[in-house]
Amino acid sequence: MTCSTLDRMASSPSPSLSPSGTAGAEADAEPPKPTPNIRLWFKCENLQRVGAFKVRGAFHAVERLRREPGLVESGGWERGVVTHSSGNHAQALALAAREAGIPAHIVMPDISPPVKIAATRGYGANVVFSGPTAAEREAVAARVVAETGARLVPPYDHPDIILGQGTLGLELQEQVAEAMEAAAGGGGHHDPTTTKKKRGLDAIIAPCGGGGMLSGVALSCEGTGIRVFGAEPSFQGADDARRGVAAGRRVEAVRTLTVADGLRTPLGAHPWSVLYERRLAAGFYAVGEEQILRAARLLYERAKLVVEPSAAVPLAVALYDDEFRAVAAREAGPEGWDVGIVLSGGNVEIDKLGDLFARVATGREGGEGGEEGGA
Repeated sequence: MTCSTLDRMASSPSPSLSPSGTAGAEADAEPPKPTPNIRLWFKCENLQRVGAFKVRGAFHAVERLRREPGLVESGGWERGVVTHSSGNHAQALALAAREAGIPAHIVMPDISPPVKIAATRGYGANVVFSGPTAAEREAVAARVVAETGARLVPPYDHPDIILGQGTLGLELQEQVAEAMEAAAGGGGHHDPTTTKKKRGLDAIIAPCGGGGMLSGVALSCEGTGIRVFGAEPSFQGADDARRGVAAGRRVEAVRTLTVADGLRTPLGAHPWSVLYERRLAAGFYAVGEEQILRAARLLYERAKLVVEPSAAVPLAVALYDDEFRAVAAREAGPEGWDVGIVLSGGNVEIDKLGDLFARVATGREGGEGGEEGGA
């Protein structure tokens, strides 16, 4: 999907935001900000089954498991699958298991939102509760594996999960190229009357929590010339991937109550190897709570898209992060950049929407309650 209003905003000087959410009075005294020419293309995983991209990795992992030599014959297939998750991956694996006709045992923190617990059970899963930290979740999952003989399907740190999530990158590239061809023939939005020699994306910005989706997207773009950037919250050290890349060492633990609860998880070992060791990520950028919520509100009001805060982080980078915007302005030149924005999910509780957007006006930061990890 596209939105001409958000294109205009991305291609205009970004405002300096005060804690109250308005342009700061000191903005006039600041030096001119970078103003790139950006055209945005939204990959709407908020419209996926279970409301998030996680369903891609879950279905792919379950199918790969089914094809494992000897598993069906030995009875291991009928024992089902296990995972630990606070929300989207829980629902995704429960659905994939139901459609495959096998049991699913989902370890969820006992502070998980009731609506997510109910949705996971609604797909037929056996929900087992744990404490809120990643270590507690993993310990309970290991116990369930020992008791049931079911196979563990991790939420993000596994090659099959990464490859499944990466299909959205392939689709996005194909869909944008097709849309540009159609626009060139019949006019309309994003009519490519530029001097670009090649129609297609120049860059993709995707959220980064555990990194399964971002590393899958990066693999899908390898060798294409499309630059892939990771987007993170900065609140309470949630930007572990950015900090880890700067230090040359993966950050293994994160404890944050950022409003982008799906990105509270540290970057996994397999994603780290793809994004850092293979140098498939062009860079990482982090934005504040206010910027995330303002971007989410824009998606609601201007694009009529229901997204969770985690999904709005890439748009916040494109609109408000001066470092990214300087890169885009410098490297895109007058032709501009066509930038894919991954809207990772739309699972947000309706009764909390008012409170979320009220934080933009009051300057409140971070989530309430919550847990360590949000995969």
